[in-house]
Amino acid sequence: MSTDTDQKQSWDRPGWMGLLARAPAKQVAERMVALGPLPAHDWLRAPEVGTVMLRGRAGGTGAPFNLGEMTVTRCALRLADGAVGHGHVQGRDKVHAMQAALLDALMQGARAADVTATVLVPLAAAMATAKATRAAKAAATKVEFFTLVRGED
Repeated sequence: MSTDTDQKQSWDRPGWMGLLARAPAKQVAERMVALGPLPAHDWLRAPEVGTVMLRGRAGGTGAPFNLGEMTVTRCALRLADGAVGHGHVQGRDKVHAMQAALLDALMQGARAADVTATVLVPLAAAMATAKATRAAKAAATKVEFFTLVRGED
């Protein structure tokens, strides 16, 4: 997935899964309503809450270290056409994980174009707008420090 949110961007699976995981659950649910009736599914793994270990690197390149744990919810499901969808989201929202898995499965089938236009593009645009708003708000508080010449050469 490219970083711009225009209609011409290409969506790959890691891109749409990352977008669905980062998007606010309320926005995902609102966009899913616009898709209309959703297909039935069978659970491969019902939504379950667990933790994952976050790892970091000092300076981005140093030796890895365990930063801490984060709560995540995951699930997997299969549609009647055989498409398998997975959902992993931060926190304890089982509905959000199920919706992400369902959209992942739909993106692998005939409804991919509809899901892209109805869910992914609007979510990406909303998230880009929110990011720009946060950046502008932070930039408004920026303080620039400078040193005057003291005359001691």
